[in-house]
Amino acid sequence: MNKLILVGNGFDLAHGLPTSYKDFLNDFWSNFENNLDSSIVKEIIQIDYSYNGYFNYANNRIESFDDLSSNLKNYCNDDGFIFDDDFFQARDKLKNIFKFKNDFFKTINLKNSIENWVDIENEYYLQLKKIVNLPKLDVSKSDEKQLTFKKEKILKLNQEFEEVKNLLIKYLREKVIQKFNVEKIATKEEFLKMYDIFKPNSSLNENVWIEKEFVNKEDQEHILKIYDKEEKENIKLCESYIVDFNYTGSTWPYFWETDGSSMMNSNLNTIHGEIDAENFKPVFGFGDEMDEDYQLIENLDDNEYLKFFKSFQYFQNTCYDGILKFIDNEKFQVCILGHSCGLSDRVMLNTIFEHENCRSIKIYYFQKENGTDNYLDVVKNISRHFKDKPSMRRKIVSKELSSPLPQNVRFKKK
Repeated sequence: MNKLILVGNGFDLAHGLPTSYKDFLNDFWSNFENNLDSSIVKEIIQIDYSYNGYFNYANNRIESFDDLSSNLKNYCNDDGFIFDDDFFQARDKLKNIFKFKNDFFKTINLKNSIENWVDIENEYYLQLKKIVNLPKLDVSKSDEKQLTFKKEKILKLNQEFEEVKNLLIKYLREKVIQKFNVEKIATKEEFLKMYDIFKPNSSLNENVWIEKEFVNKEDQEHILKIYDKEEKENIKLCESYIVDFNYTGSTWPYFWETDGSSMMNSNLNTIHGEIDAENFKPVFGFGDEMDEDYQLIENLDDNEYLKFFKSFQYFQNTCYDGILKFIDNEKFQVCILGHSCGLSDRVMLNTIFEHENCRSIKIYYFQKENGTDNYLDVVKNISRHFKDKPSMRRKIVSKELSSPLPQNVRFKKK
């Protein structure tokens, strides 16, 4: 029995890395005034330098979008300027004081429902589907003109999504990768707690399978046969395959033995790419080809609508092939570490979860300081990837047999 470990953003957060959606946006707005001249900011925001009283209005320093919103509105109200709530735009008569040039970036700032990275990818797909399903309001327009109108909309959306993606990459490079040394652990004892999750299970080490995590008696007997063979031949037969959906390299220390040698029977797959890899560009987009509207998108016969679908971006390397080979080879248990299992990775997760070799799904859930946790939220997300619901109920390990994800592993700062 092998182990397939799915690593999401919650894993980075458990290591103290500032990689949340909130970290990203707060950093943008807290440094907004200092970065006004940067090309990447100019692409998404338009301001007039003559009107800068809102940056520190009433000594309220901007550290989040809410601070900017409050400052800007109060500044306009007190100084006789115009603030348009519908478009989040401030004007002095006809001159713009502040305006979003990137409507997608405006949307993800204004929507309170967006809390995680998967929500941004979901929002992109929602906007894309709105364009695909745009009604023909002007009957005098030909079908060709309607298609041209939609094409302009999707080109704009894709450009704006690309700008947000570039902003994210810049943030991760400067505020995470260049500030934290993911190869050096500052909390060894906490690291070892996490390390045990990554080690291949075997009768020859302290990691052994818990039989109750497998409902099927045949799987329990399969594990005992493996143990018997391991002990007779004195060789570890089980493997750990790490699929890292992050961009930070935080799983790298778990690919090595504690003595510095490469971990036996282990492999690491950075499926979403790496920040500065020339031939391994970051994958950011949507991956739900099971959605009922997907066929409509394909039928448009225009590749611009498919630009940010993950399944096509995966063809830039052999990482996806590696996952398929692993799950086809041997029975395995899935371990969820900080991955929300949202819809933006639906096709891949459905392929994994409903595969006949997937025998069990174990969730290492996030437990908050007040004692609540996200175990059931992850279970509900996982259920959306199953067409075969009885299979889902057989595979998901109960909370009683699951564990919280360790939260106090820390990397040394550079």
